Amino acid sequence: MKDVLTMLKEMRRPALLMRAARIGAEDYKRPVHLARLLGFGRLPGPVESLMRLMESEAALEEQRGAGMASYSVADHVDVLIAMVGEARVLQRAQAEKAAAGSR
Repeated sequence: MKDVLTMLKEMRRPALLMRAARIGAEDYKRPVHLARLLGFGRLPGPVESLMRLMESEAALEEQRGAGMASYSVADHVDVLIAMVGEARVLQRAQAEKAAAGSR
């Protein structure tokens, strides 16, 4: 089975959506964004967060592709921002773990 970062790298979305997400991720605040997107309560770890965000994003992508009137580009970008932010959190955690293991 693929890891979550590989699944993200293989995701294909319009360049404008991804550019907006990368720019928005510069101001990503995990507690604020995840509470709004995933609900209040205990914040899940980055892997669980990414999996849940990917499910939400897939539904939004389906709406976008079908041209549904209920599709919101703002909601889609918001979820993509959180996905980029969580991927960065996960990459930092993995790098720190690798650095600690090499000492």
